[in-house]
Amino acid sequence: MANTKPDTTNKALQAAQKILAAEGKDARTLLTRDILYNALKCQGDDLDILDLKIINRAIAEFRHAACVFKPYRRFRKVSIFGSAREPKGSAYYELAVRFAHRLVEKDFMVITGAASGIMKAGIEGAGIKKSFGANILLPFEKGLEKIIRDDPKVVRFKYFFTRKIFFVMEADAVALFPGGFGTHDEGFEVLTLLQTGKTPPIPFVLMELPGENYWESWDRFIRRQLLDRGFISAEDLSFYKIARSPEEAVNYITSYYSTYHSLRQVKDKLVIRLERELKDSHVRRLNEMFPDLIESGKIIKTRALPEEKDEPNLKSKPRIAFAYNRKSAGRLNEMILTINRLGGSFDRGYG
Repeated sequence: MANTKPDTTNKALQAAQKILAAEGKDARTLLTRDILYNALKCQGDDLDILDLKIINRAIAEFRHAACVFKPYRRFRKVSIFGSAREPKGSAYYELAVRFAHRLVEKDFMVITGAASGIMKAGIEGAGIKKSFGANILLPFEKGLEKIIRDDPKVVRFKYFFTRKIFFVMEADAVALFPGGFGTHDEGFEVLTLLQTGKTPPIPFVLMELPGENYWESWDRFIRRQLLDRGFISAEDLSFYKIARSPEEAVNYITSYYSTYHSLRQVKDKLVIRLERELKDSHVRRLNEMFPDLIESGKIIKTRALPEEKDEPNLKSKPRIAFAYNRKSAGRLNEMILTINRLGGSFDRGYG
């Protein structure tokens, strides 16, 4: 067999030379060059072999996962978490099937861990074409479920941290079903990112069967031990909602994007893109209700800012903007919920 190493080396050198010789100053060129520089620095840093293995695998996993998700970025997605031990046919399994099916009816896609239990139920309800699998390699689990094993929208991760990034980065909503340590780990990860403003606001639902108290008990713990001790603020409770039916959960997720669309920080301004323009009276109401979020000036209506030109598909959407002081992501989430209520007044014929 011919030795392919020289050919691989030549291709790598050619690719590196092309990147380094590029004269463009666009963000893509500059960032690619920085990635290459950081990789080359590893050679002179005298890092341990384990360090290099982790860096190499993490970059490879991230690049592959980004390639898988990129063609579907225009679709909203919901990450579904829950116990891998929930048996097929159980009440929670069937709840997950119905929930995922309802999401697809509303043009959402789903992301699961592609293993058994609630994850398999989510795939079953959504269908293969609307499902992504973010699987984790574990020595004691059988791995991918047969239902999605050969689908190109599956990514197999070695590290939990790279997997978590895509569960959150690609999600427009998160749903937690009852589960064990892994489910709570994912849930608190998302809540931490939301509370610290490290991820944009998204709807977060806790799926509970009528008459059950799994998440009710969890909520009591949060209120009595975290809130009452001052470890979190009252507005942080707005990050999650307990839902007791697929309809209630899906209605909450869709209503979150009924008037609100997305946000973006542009220099000292927070720009909130909308599905429909708010009335002047609505903007005045927001200024009255949320002065604690404003660093200076007022909340105003605006058009797309020049810095948003890299998102041409959002150019036509109406906007509001203000100098956000970044003091409370919980209050910002409350503002988004209020924007949706104000926007919903159009449908009710008043406002």
